[in-house]
Amino acid sequence: MPEQIPLVVHATHEAGVKLGGIGAVLDGLLSAHAYNQQVRRTVLVGPLNAADSVEMERLVHPRNRLTIRYSSLHGIFNNVPEVQRAALQQIEQTFAIAILYGVRRFGDYEHDVILVDATNPNRQEVERFQYYLWQHYGLNSGRYSWNPEFNQYFNIAMPLFAAMKAIGADAGLGAREKVIIAHEWLGMPVVFAAQLAEPTQWRTVFYAHEMATARVLIEEHSGHDTRFYNALAKARAWQQDLETIFGNQDHFFKHVIIKLATRCDNIFAVGNLVLEELRFLGGAFNQINIDLVYNGIPAATIPLAEKLESKQRLQKYCENLLGYVPDYIFTHVTRMVLSKALWRDLRVMEHLDGLLRQAGKRAVLFTVSTSNPAGRRPEWVHAWEAQYSWPVQHRGDNGDLIDQEVAFYFQGVEPFNRRATNSQAVFVNQFGWSQDRCGSRMPAEMEFIDIRKGSDLEFGQSIYEPFGIAQVEPLSYGALCCVSNVCGCVGFAESAAAGLDNLPNLVIADYVSLPQGYILHSPHDALHIDGGMRDWIESTNSVATANMIFDRLPKDERMMQILLERGQAVAQGMSWEVVAREYLLPGLQRAIA
Repeated sequence: MPEQIPLVVHATHEAGVKLGGIGAVLDGLLSAHAYNQQVRRTVLVGPLNAADSVEMERLVHPRNRLTIRYSSLHGIFNNVPEVQRAALQQIEQTFAIAILYGVRRFGDYEHDVILVDATNPNRQEVERFQYYLWQHYGLNSGRYSWNPEFNQYFNIAMPLFAAMKAIGADAGLGAREKVIIAHEWLGMPVVFAAQLAEPTQWRTVFYAHEMATARVLIEEHSGHDTRFYNALAKARAWQQDLETIFGNQDHFFKHVIIKLATRCDNIFAVGNLVLEELRFLGGAFNQINIDLVYNGIPAATIPLAEKLESKQRLQKYCENLLGYVPDYIFTHVTRMVLSKALWRDLRVMEHLDGLLRQAGKRAVLFTVSTSNPAGRRPEWVHAWEAQYSWPVQHRGDNGDLIDQEVAFYFQGVEPFNRRATNSQAVFVNQFGWSQDRCGSRMPAEMEFIDIRKGSDLEFGQSIYEPFGIAQVEPLSYGALCCVSNVCGCVGFAESAAAGLDNLPNLVIADYVSLPQGYILHSPHDALHIDGGMRDWIESTNSVATANMIFDRLPKDERMMQILLERGQAVAQGMSWEVVAREYLLPGLQRAIA
């Protein structure tokens, strides 16, 4: 067994509160027994947004499992030794910031947390740091100082590092005994701060949960993943890098910071394509070591009877809403963002509807997504339910539909429901999955876990998806998981199943492969792939995806049992314990070697 690592510091914007994907990663890794057996002490460092009342409420809510030991904002000073209190107060005065220090519980384990609010920092200290960045990294902070996000993470970096020293996190440790993991570009300023304050005394890792430049190039062009990944593949063959194909990207500060990740001792990539995207940056990225460190997924074990019980609740909900009991429950639980490509679900559903009609079967698709992460007020939802049958029907003039929800419903869901004969799509644009949150027609005993346990098929055909935990969460509950071939989870699933032929639960939709006879003579030819070409490929390839789904849908309980057993077996091989033991910890050992 490798030697223990005395200290690992996670620099992340989700150090204090789980907000999204990286928060899910921290929950999984920091509660894993394998991680805690090998890492003696863990410290999370990140921002504190005192002006955000919602975030501050979530921070101190019992569900967050945070115990505050020191916080000038909360008037808590005496839960730390006098020496630490004085040191933390001195840092606050020097940098004109506020510090919160405490511990958060992750599963059975507690880890230190340091947060900094730098609303009005000491400009002299900030400018000193910015000069160092220019001098040693060529990073022109003035070019990006218009961006509040850029400013926030560079303003908090030095005081975060100083506070970590103040609590004695690294006392007595040598350079090969302590590691800073920068989760995405947001953690890199802390790496720079360590390299300024104590050159050569820290080992550092850049943890790429995505490649921000690739995301922008994919999302902002109508050719989306079809264009980008064909360009990447052709450029690899021609040994050309991203900027040769797409032009200089230095206007994008995240791109500039990511390029500096080669200054770290190791790099982690959350998926196979993220690794390829980093290599696509060229230069030092062609030679530097990059370790695959996948995300994990829940690895539950339930009997078939429990799955059927949850499915019956979902069937009852459909009957209450639409007047029929569906044979199949389809779901998509996701954020309402462009990258999730919700329109692709409806394209596949158009073909599935015909197949269901021929077989005399019916289905329902519950799309659970919202542009309002906090959700609507429950009394509004109940009123809309009574007035116009929400969530079957929606309106865009009363706070029901907002932002991207409007186009998804009026241009996607509503037209599909008018045409379909044996299936319907129900758009639940509310945070929460319970009767009090979603209306009286939802069964009283319904819980969120039912939509995972009871689903026959989970969609997740993203145009950009570095991993995609949510897409394969229902795997251990025996569901089919339909993902696009650009989802990072595909590589991990293939490895865990010892080949995709051994995993009938995973349906992979291909919207990248070009039609037969369409030849790219150079990487630049791929840049001509536009929305029209992608749209045509989607409409063509969605037929094959629908056929694959229909062939694999369980026709009886025996087939459901087979999918349940196979899904659970593969999910065990994709658990957070496996990720920590076989991917993360070996990568950390390479960083300190």
